[in-house]
Amino acid sequence: MPIKQHKPTSPGRRFQTTLRDDEVDAKKKPERKLTHGLRKKGGRNVRGVITVRFRGGGSKRRLRDIDFKRNKNGVPARVAAIERDPGRSAHIALLHYRDGEKRYILAPQGVKVGDILVSGERVPVRPGNCMLLANIPLGTVVHCVELSPGRGGQLVRSAGAGAQLVAREGQFAQLRLPSGETRLVFVGCRATIGVVGNEDHGNISMGKAGRRRWLGRRPHVRGSAMNPKDHPHGGGEGKAPIGRPGPVSPWGQPTLGKKTRRKKQSDKMIVRRRRT
Repeated sequence: MPIKQHKPTSPGRRFQTTLRDDEVDAKKKPERKLTHGLRKKGGRNVRGVITVRFRGGGSKRRLRDIDFKRNKNGVPARVAAIERDPGRSAHIALLHYRDGEKRYILAPQGVKVGDILVSGERVPVRPGNCMLLANIPLGTVVHCVELSPGRGGQLVRSAGAGAQLVAREGQFAQLRLPSGETRLVFVGCRATIGVVGNEDHGNISMGKAGRRRWLGRRPHVRGSAMNPKDHPHGGGEGKAPIGRPGPVSPWGQPTLGKKTRRKKQSDKMIVRRRRT
């Protein structure tokens, strides 16, 4: 999917790039029954306290209900349209099942309108088909991988992402994730064949700050530019040093290289970390 560069008719347009979405049906409206409205929270919790900084505003969005479980076994589905989803980087595909039901899935790379997709325990190994890890040939690239059977795909869902099935031993399969991490996953979990589409999404240049605001991202302010009451790095005349052994967060916790990950039950499933 090629990147489109615009003529520099304004400073914000000079470095701005967009995707030339030839495969996306721009005129088609989404299936109303498969969408729901998004209530904006501005990074605040139920008590009104900001828990995620630099969030707020942005355009109105209706999120699509994505079928991550793919539990209609043996029922063929035709790809009716490839659409954009304002809630994710990947494109989505509208499936019309033979029994009349409609569902959205993540659109894999290479899947076009009119293709027939199916899910089950043993199905043809083609992009867009969903099957168990126990039946997928070694070396196959997959996405939308479950972590527990029946829960729905949780891993490898962003645009252009794909995980490779590198080994299978006993009740577990080894997957090499896009981050470089190698992880064990139960062979009874499902995965979709292929790579997630819209692979050029990461090459887009926003070009101006206002385009970030459309997405609900407010300006990210440096701590050294704040007052001492707002951040431990703030204050001083001119560009003052931090004034302590190392950089800290706004609440005084060490950061920038400080390990903050707690031990999780799932750590034993990690064979090789992304950082060795």
